[in-house]
Amino acid sequence: MRTTREFSREFLREELDLPYSALEERIIEVTRWSIQYEIVFEYEGKFYMTYYSEGATEMQDESPWEYDETVECTEVELKDVTVKKWVPIGVRKEDI
Repeated sequence: MRTTREFSREFLREELDLPYSALEERIIEVTRWSIQYEIVFEYEGKFYMTYYSEGATEMQDESPWEYDETVECTEVELKDVTVKKWVPIGVRKEDI
């Protein structure tokens, strides 16, 4: 069961200092005009994931959640995940 919660843009920016105080931040897509990010943050003992975008250059004036009044965030938990990856023959597991 997926649990989501909506936060106001102002609350995320001003009260939680997001995206700058995020526990994790990962670039998920780069376009000509914007960089899309995925972040994880903590609020009231729970962890949430959400997305935002910023202008890709100084000429694109786009700030996080600029066009959103509310932001949907999904509650998440940290889990160990095994990932398979193609590597050159002879590379040791420790060197990956």
